[in-house]
Amino acid sequence: MKQQELISEYGKTVSTHWQVEGIILGHALSIFNSLTSFSASRHDADVVRLHFGLKGDYNFSYKQLGKSFDLIGGHHNLMYSRNFDMEVNNKALEIETFGVSFPKEVFLKFTENASDTLKWFSESILKGESVILSDEWGSIDAGIQQVIQQVINCKYTGDLANLFLYSKSIELLVLSAEACEAAKNRKDAFIRKKTDKEKLIAARDMINERLHCPPNLTEVAKSVGLNEYKLKRGFKETFNNTVFGYLTDQRLNLAQQYLRDTEKTAAEVAYDLGYSSPQHFNNAFKNKFGITPDSVRKNP
Repeated sequence: MKQQELISEYGKTVSTHWQVEGIILGHALSIFNSLTSFSASRHDADVVRLHFGLKGDYNFSYKQLGKSFDLIGGHHNLMYSRNFDMEVNNKALEIETFGVSFPKEVFLKFTENASDTLKWFSESILKGESVILSDEWGSIDAGIQQVIQQVINCKYTGDLANLFLYSKSIELLVLSAEACEAAKNRKDAFIRKKTDKEKLIAARDMINERLHCPPNLTEVAKSVGLNEYKLKRGFKETFNNTVFGYLTDQRLNLAQQYLRDTEKTAAEVAYDLGYSSPQHFNNAFKNKFGITPDSVRKNP
């Protein structure tokens, strides 16, 4: 793991990188001084880039693709070009991203027997074409979010860390490709306005910030300015889960992290996350992960 801090005229960026078998995983948090435009380019790496926008509002033009995208936090896609030149316009003072860069040959090996969409993507790469997996960007659901957090909070070292990071890079590729394909094939989208999408992102962020004292549906809807029907249907379409299902997944994922990374007992975790009783927490945990909370430390 390598961490660095870069201070420029635009602001400050703290980035962390992990490398395994030529694959580079990276997390970056940028705090800008003002809303501005800047260039980003790279001409020395022949890689396939898996990009996750975790937080923030920005648009960018990608010269090699001949496309521009206007995005808000909670999106991902897969892109390839021999080099890349981008012009980025940040519309928020804080932007958080995560990425996985696969060497071209490694990526082609992974996808030689993949889905039709990934095969088409790989064939374009073999032809030397610049390509993006889907013009409709996938949404970051609880499953993708969990894997990214597992990488960011990786406690392993040495060979075990390499095995862990290698498996997580493949898992993210599979989850992203599946979500992008679903987004690409979706017809008659319910949520079409960017302002409504922004409100759904705000609803997701509110839930993530309140896992210890979860808000109810009415509270979320009122806070973000959506009626409950649009919140429920739009949330399901955007994050492939119900509001309650997403909340449940996030709470249990956080519980699993607590059990692995702290000395708290299962009862203490249940209390911290607002479960009505340890037994209720135990049942919910077992339903999701197939094991009891106490088994987590016995099977690290």
